[in-house]
Amino acid sequence: MLKYFVDKTMGYFKFIKPEMLIGVPAGITSTERRAVIEAGTVAGAKAVYLAKEPILAAIGAGIPINSCSGHMIVDIGGGTSEVAVISLGGIVCSHSVRIAGDKMDAAIAEYIKKNYNLAIGEQTAEEIKIKIGTALPEKDEKFLEVRGRDLLLGLPRTIKVSSNEVCEAISDVLTEITQAVKMVLRDTPPELAADIMDKGMVLAGGGAMLRNIDERISEATGVPCFLAEEPILCVAKGTGVVLENLGIYKKSIASKK
Repeated sequence: MLKYFVDKTMGYFKFIKPEMLIGVPAGITSTERRAVIEAGTVAGAKAVYLAKEPILAAIGAGIPINSCSGHMIVDIGGGTSEVAVISLGGIVCSHSVRIAGDKMDAAIAEYIKKNYNLAIGEQTAEEIKIKIGTALPEKDEKFLEVRGRDLLLGLPRTIKVSSNEVCEAISDVLTEITQAVKMVLRDTPPELAADIMDKGMVLAGGGAMLRNIDERISEATGVPCFLAEEPILCVAKGTGVVLENLGIYKKSIASKK
């Protein structure tokens, strides 16, 4: 896949080996790190740089990572949720959990299977999450018609699902993400914790687009919570900024040839 993207980007200049920057979770192991570097080298990169996703998300969200004050970023992606406190261009403390958007989709599919005896696919579960998903119960419920396969009869069937049912289905997943946020807040030095209380934490990643998730995390932690501009693109934007200014961000990222 990487080779395809490298070839597509380089076009007529395929003989030139590009430098590659790859975003990795904050909790990556040394074995996984070596595997990612090897994959980049095999795909045709001259040098492979690994940058931790929370730092990329923070840069993409417009956070001044090199300032001496503390900034907290919560990046809820598809496979992992990254929580980190950043100061002076580096990660002070962080926690990574392999629970994020994909687990929410699986929880919705499992809830519908258990309560309605209806089997739905991953794409349908994701569509439910995007259209009517909410992190907190709402007075004005939203409804969505869902089609799937009846597990008893084996025939197609349509049901109506409410936003509060989706909220109930993904509640455990959101609780685990909130626990990760609390864990990082507990490990944060007092001075930086004061900065975070003052500025609030920033939510990035596709999972952050779930309705009311900022309110839920804010309620659970007592820290103000804000959604980044275009949260789904934060890591990609941050990666672009770092690549264009590799010299400035060298100390914030680990480089390896």
